Amino acid sequence: MDIDRIHTPVMLERTIALLAPAIEADDAVLVDATLGMGGHSRAFLERFPKLTIIGLDRDTDALGIARERLAPFGDRARFVHTVYDGIGEAVRAEGYHEVQGVLFDLGVSSLQLDRAERGFAYSKDAPLDMRMDVTTGRTASPMPVALQRQGHPAKRVFQALRIEVNEELSVLQEAMPAALDAVAVGGRIVVLAYQSLEDRIVKRALQAAASSTAPAGLPMELPEHRPEFRLLVRGAELASEAEQAENPRAKPVRLRAAERVRRPS
Repeated sequence: MDIDRIHTPVMLERTIALLAPAIEADDAVLVDATLGMGGHSRAFLERFPKLTIIGLDRDTDALGIARERLAPFGDRARFVHTVYDGIGEAVRAEGYHEVQGVLFDLGVSSLQLDRAERGFAYSKDAPLDMRMDVTTGRTASPMPVALQRQGHPAKRVFQALRIEVNEELSVLQEAMPAALDAVAVGGRIVVLAYQSLEDRIVKRALQAAASSTAPAGLPMELPEHRPEFRLLVRGAELASEAEQAENPRAKPVRLRAAERVRRPS
């Protein structure tokens, strides 16, 4: 399989630019919370020769491919089979209490879409599995047949089935505060979301973290009420027109990012 042909990391240069100020130190650690086939991680390991990456993924197929692709980097690349709401436990299990960067590239991966047997694409005749972690949980095949056979208009149905099978929204609700808590002062988090429900969760979490907690009516903001994070981009950034033309999977992406400026006292 030509991994580089089927897997082009979305908004790679932008994610590198946003995370670089936080991960240039010799002892920096970046959590790739959605490791996939390791495209983003490989680029980061190449650009930052002192960086350690903790890669998380629930998909054992993807983890196996990532292990092979990142093997040349030795113990600078570490791998954890977990859903990304387990980010806190994964960081601690690797011997750290905080990290300098966190990257989420949400949604379904190229591997899952392109392998017909995984059942993620309505354009392929295959069993309707849709589990990101094929070692556990229910498949989508008990769902009503009428909903499975709507042709191309079934795009939203397939997306809804995938989200339900993998509990993606509830997992993300738990993962965002856990990820923010893991970020050190001066550390940064970048999130790539591909559908509006995901993006809304990310937006609310980052906006809350970047907002003052001072009660209304106070004449001045006390230090303990100051925001813990600052937003690094205005709203949500889109992929450039050139990238969207070259990589169709970049079309729906919405990028948000923030930097931790203080920890609560």
